[in-house]
Amino acid sequence: MNFIRFIKESFKVVIHGSKKYYLWLAFLFILIAWGSTGYIQQLKHGLLVTNMRDPISWAFYIGNFTFLVGVAAAAIMLVIPAYIYNWKPLKEVVIFGELLAISAVIMCILFVVVDVGNPLRLWHMMPAIGKLNLPSSLLAWDSLVLTLYFFLNVVVVGYLLYTLFYKREHNKRILTPMILFSIPVAIGIHTVTAFLYNGFASRPYWNSALLAPKFLASAFCSGPAVLIILFQILKKTTTFEIKDEAIWKIAELMAYAMFINLFFFAAEVFKEVYSNTEHLVHLKYLFVGVGENRDMVMWGWTSLIISVIAFLLFLIPATRKNVITLNIGAILIWFGVYIEKGIALLIPGFTPDALGQIYIYRPSAIELKVSMGIMAIGFLIFTLLTKIATAIIFEGFNIDSLRKKKKATVRQAEMSAR
Repeated sequence: MNFIRFIKESFKVVIHGSKKYYLWLAFLFILIAWGSTGYIQQLKHGLLVTNMRDPISWAFYIGNFTFLVGVAAAAIMLVIPAYIYNWKPLKEVVIFGELLAISAVIMCILFVVVDVGNPLRLWHMMPAIGKLNLPSSLLAWDSLVLTLYFFLNVVVVGYLLYTLFYKREHNKRILTPMILFSIPVAIGIHTVTAFLYNGFASRPYWNSALLAPKFLASAFCSGPAVLIILFQILKKTTTFEIKDEAIWKIAELMAYAMFINLFFFAAEVFKEVYSNTEHLVHLKYLFVGVGENRDMVMWGWTSLIISVIAFLLFLIPATRKNVITLNIGAILIWFGVYIEKGIALLIPGFTPDALGQIYIYRPSAIELKVSMGIMAIGFLIFTLLTKIATAIIFEGFNIDSLRKKKKATVRQAEMSAR
């Protein structure tokens, strides 16, 4: 009964807010409806309405999936300094990293659903119903670790908010091991995703032992970038307080992660260019083009340039501690990693194909509509969860406040009756 009341009161929180809050929700619902029309067309006509074909069978959907797995894994960027090194300024905001992870995993699952075409095919991946083909199938492992990570974050967040709502002390013997266990699981979800690419021996562009650590390094940049902007929004719109040194520390850790990511990229470029084998064609396609086919060159250089600029902004203390340059760096990191792990990773890996031919891929209007709808669902979930968390943690929304409000309402009614 206590848990049901917690759910009911949380629901009341999300349906009340300012005009800006309602406008933001309306905007997200419009995007969801718009994306749904695209998905209905895809269900009706099949994946033919996308621009994916045999030469490029993984494209915009899987690119978004890959990027969002990294965003989900990035929650440990707050968990490690907060719980491993017991850094108190970050302990108060770890929960928002876990809320972001929950939203990102949901988006990941939705992108897989739309990519497989007919959603009925997904029953093969359901434990006890389908056949996961463990341990040989990497896709099965990816499904398992994503599901485990999702439920782990849901349990941790739900338990924390529940105890705070009822003003109870949480059991550290239960909570702390679960939070610490989320660290290797978070690393695991992106490592297994990288192994999915590594497993294609016929795709030399992905056949690199550095792919998994490179995935993790880039993930530790993109996820915290969202949180940096979120914390500043919450500071202006709620009673939320976070010390500046906590945000600066997150930015500093992101600079280290971005350096590692760029270093791994440079190592890969050196290997391909110096060896100068036939496999160099994939890197050429991304940065200089092959023949008259230069459609990917803009994306390759854009990702590299804005990533370097973001790294410098976060590396230099003066720009890292300046609000304007801090936010510019966060936005640049987000888009730099988004391009790098999306189109810039997938398309060159498939190009040229096994016959040496080049298929020019651009996301279709349907792919863009469906992807925007899924992103809107993720942001909607993140918005609602964040509103509940801020109300409980920073605005004094708990069982005592509800009792006081109820007593005040009763007294007011009695006074009116008299």
